[in-house]
Amino acid sequence: MDLLKPSDDLAGKTTMLATDRWLLAAGQLALGYSVNETDADKMAKVRDLLIDAKKTLLAYDDTTFYAKLVSGEASLVHAWDGWCNYGIAENADIKYVIPKEGSDLWVDTMVILKASENKDAAYEFVDYILDANTHRWAAENILYKVPNEPAMKGLDAGLIEAFPNMGYDPKDMLAYEQLRDVGEAQRAYARIVSEIKAAN
Repeated sequence: MDLLKPSDDLAGKTTMLATDRWLLAAGQLALGYSVNETDADKMAKVRDLLIDAKKTLLAYDDTTFYAKLVSGEASLVHAWDGWCNYGIAENADIKYVIPKEGSDLWVDTMVILKASENKDAAYEFVDYILDANTHRWAAENILYKVPNEPAMKGLDAGLIEAFPNMGYDPKDMLAYEQLRDVGEAQRAYARIVSEIKAAN
């Protein structure tokens, strides 16, 4: 709730992610709801909370929030953990924390479409990426955890020390809820986000 109802010294120095699901998730979690909540009355409360929070924001920002932390323009940002690590790489005083209200759980995925014409090559590429050495290299270079135990165990201890969120225990992360397809409610989500962004 520190982000949505900041103290006076943080007002005007906070940013939030603008992408629909993550913007709404901040409000949903703050109110104790599921990140996949679809009840209209509950979502109206989420909308109202986020409209009120907008009054204290520096900006909605999906891409440069970590630079705002580095420069001091922002003091508290709603962030993806790997991108936050880009800021930590420039300023070790930046800290990544999961709020007491929680977080969503997500993972990037690779998909081979049923209609793909080069399935064998696609499977070979997926196998290459999931190789422990390749996946370790990816984690080291994009500063995101990867869902590959041998790759994560191969990371240098100094990397985990510099970027503590890289060392989060997967069992702890499984306490958080994945974003799910909300079906027709996605239209309501899009409308609510439009109302939030249009509000004064």
